[in-house]
Parts: sequence; structure tokens; C-alpha cells
Amino acid sequence: MAADTVLLVFTNAPNTDSARLIARSLVDARLAACVNILPECQSIYRWQGAVEEAAEVPVLIKTTSAHYAAVEAAIRLAHPYELPEIVAVPVERGLPGYLAWVAAETRHTPPAPDA
Repeated sequence: MAADTVLLVFTNAPNTDSARLIARSLVDARLAACVNILPECQSIYRWQGAVEEAAEVPVLIKTTSAHYAAVEAAIRLAHPYELPEIVAVPVERGLPGYLAWVAAETRHTPPAPDA
């Protein structure tokens, strides 16, 4: 996979505040061009041998494959779950200008804090 391949990374947060923390940290660090925080949904899953139900907030992260490791690390650092869902899928097609924008927005390094 090319380093500039656009990825759509999915995670779920337990609430909107956690989702915003994850989103802001990724966009501020230029690890993601855009993060969508979706309305709360209900998740049903098996965890440690029991079927669980929880309200969660889906988070969609647009980044590139070059930044995946850093995105994963940032999500794990900010995420309150013991084992957060982090799934990335390559974007096979999309509006060329939008895909170029994602690549450009994640290509820059952030300015120094005092700049």
C-alpha cells in the first residue's frame, strides 16, 4: 500500500467528550485531515465471555496509510477502553480533489507551540 493511500479509520467512543478528545488530538497533530463524530448508536458485542450492550459514539477518521501507526497510537493514548475498536480500510475510489486534500492536510508538520 502506498504511503499516500487515503484510509478511513473507524473507532467508537463511550461518549461525545471522548470522541471530541480523540478527534481534536488527531486533527491538531495533523494526523487526520477530518474526523466525523456521528450520533450515538447501540452496540451489541461479546466481551470476556458475555454479551454486552452499550451506547457508543462512532468516529470516522480520514488519514493516510503513512500516518496509520501514529493515528493508532494517538487513539490508544486518548481512548478510555481497555481494547478500543480501531479498524482501517483503504479508500479505493473517491473525488480526486478530496483525496488530494486529505493527503495535503496530513503532509504538513504542525507549527512549534510558540510560532
